[in-house]
Amino acid sequence: MADALRHRGPDDGRAWADVEAGIALAHRRLAIIDLTEAGAQPMHSASGRLVIVYNGEIYNFRELRRALDREGRPVRGGSDTAVLLEAIEAWGLEETLHRAAGMFAFALWDRTERTLTLARDRVGEKPLYFGVCGAGDARALLFGSELKALRAHPAFDRPLDRRALSAYFGLGYIPAPLSIHEHVFKLPPATFLTLRAADLAGPLPRPTVYWSMRAAAIAGRDDPFTGSMDEAADELERILSRVVEEQMIADVPLGAFLSGGIDSSTVVALMQARSARPVRTFTVGFGEKEFNEAEHARAVARHLGTAHTDLTATPDDALRLIPDLPRIWDEPFADYSAIPTHLVAALTRRHVTVSLSADGGDEFFAGYRSYFWVRALWRRIGALPAPARRAFALLKLLPPRAWDALGAPFGGGRRTGHRVHLLAEVLRAQTPEELFVRLTGHWRKPGALVLGGEAPDPSMPYAFPDETPAFDHYIPRLQYCDSVRYLPDDILAKVDRAAMAVSLESRAPLIDHRVVEFAWRLPLNLKVAGDADNDGKQVLRRLLYRHVPRELVDRPKMGFTVPLADWLRGPLRDWAEDLLDERRLREDGFLRPTPILTRWREHVSGGRDWKHVLWDVLMFQAWLRHQRP
Repeated sequence: MADALRHRGPDDGRAWADVEAGIALAHRRLAIIDLTEAGAQPMHSASGRLVIVYNGEIYNFRELRRALDREGRPVRGGSDTAVLLEAIEAWGLEETLHRAAGMFAFALWDRTERTLTLARDRVGEKPLYFGVCGAGDARALLFGSELKALRAHPAFDRPLDRRALSAYFGLGYIPAPLSIHEHVFKLPPATFLTLRAADLAGPLPRPTVYWSMRAAAIAGRDDPFTGSMDEAADELERILSRVVEEQMIADVPLGAFLSGGIDSSTVVALMQARSARPVRTFTVGFGEKEFNEAEHARAVARHLGTAHTDLTATPDDALRLIPDLPRIWDEPFADYSAIPTHLVAALTRRHVTVSLSADGGDEFFAGYRSYFWVRALWRRIGALPAPARRAFALLKLLPPRAWDALGAPFGGGRRTGHRVHLLAEVLRAQTPEELFVRLTGHWRKPGALVLGGEAPDPSMPYAFPDETPAFDHYIPRLQYCDSVRYLPDDILAKVDRAAMAVSLESRAPLIDHRVVEFAWRLPLNLKVAGDADNDGKQVLRRLLYRHVPRELVDRPKMGFTVPLADWLRGPLRDWAEDLLDERRLREDGFLRPTPILTRWREHVSGGRDWKHVLWDVLMFQAWLRHQRP
């Protein structure tokens, strides 16, 4: 199981077992802090009572060490792992989790109580899978950072979960607590699960929540920041500077991803302000101008004085990577920005072992284009009576080709039908939240696509979270939705797998809980100025302008992506048609071929752009072929 995770920790690998208790822990080490033998895992507490395997970093471990020293509990060695262990023994698990700032997933064995505890960081930066597999004497609880570790165990016997597959086709990723396998789960962010051997005989207990995004959002709503924009930027810079300084602690070379956008430029500016030497920064660009941020990143790097490296990736670089995506991500995953993310991680790893990223800026400071699309569209359609909006569904009675023909004399071109059908979908929305789901969702009826799949219901994460706090405006509700679903299960999963596949540790200052809690206190007018898709993140912009001239960073948001629609019609067409072979689709027995092949023909013809939903299918089919070639 540990060998399956060698890429996450190439520097060392060890195991420990208590045969009588029936527990075994293994660890692969990527040495970052305290490179000596004292930092090796599995690690025992000074008393010998606790044993831990742990992936991640406790960024404020020096502060926790000083607190332990004041209490007469000195910590052996210089690692954050040792501090975490002694803190748990001194203060208890839950108090330690409240006091620790970091990203982590760990398994903790208490030799006295004979309990196993699995825990995960607040926002969900580090992954942790678990499940009970096997039967009789072979029944075992398996857990690990990636599914490939669980699959390596002889007791692993879990088939594909069609309910999770339906969720995947609705979202483009599989949301926690589900995984692609039945009864194998992702531990949700900000929870811990404590188990005894007897718990394996029946349904596992529910995880305990030790921090809550919902509670943070409500607390911020009820205690809003009342200062000016400049005062908000002052406070954000104070908090974020401390976080960045903590995250720059490493005993190995460190750098940062730099796109030249607001978020990454802010992180790099604060890093450079705290470094006596040029910070190493890295960018990947593409030859196609509309997808290439490398020029902007170079301009920011020159201004800040960083030691910058960039790579212009060719389509061949991306195409060589695509067959390997199912192995890297371990379960179906359809965010195609995974391609440039992995390429920049591989470039970065040639030079450093740790890289800071800017994930979280869009979610917590209102930067996504979709927020502004909803805002602009809802202003236009929200006043329409509901029956009138429903009536626009009649536009779909004519197929796209018929609309193409009608639009041709007026210069509408071959995409008229696509636009009309999209308009009909959008106009049917009855609330801003429903409009958001229609704009950002993937397959509209995933339960109908998956054979034996389930149609969406309130317990499943297709639509807006039921527990979303009440806000005076819908944009904070959209932010909340993204912060509890899209961020941990897509964005952070993407970056973790892309980076760890090449043994690179990625750290994200903007999702530190202290930054997140402050961001929820900011009124909407300190985040959003207007309707354009570069009108968000106002307080971040104000902070950044203190370090970088606004003309270097003020531009429409580009996104980190690739020209997938054209690739599917060109260099990827043969690969895609092989995976979409109708006979194979029917023999696999998971998907209905007709809607897939209809969309494939429409996409290849250029009449419609179905790249998102087709990529969902292609990534599932590629994953399935990887599992059973």
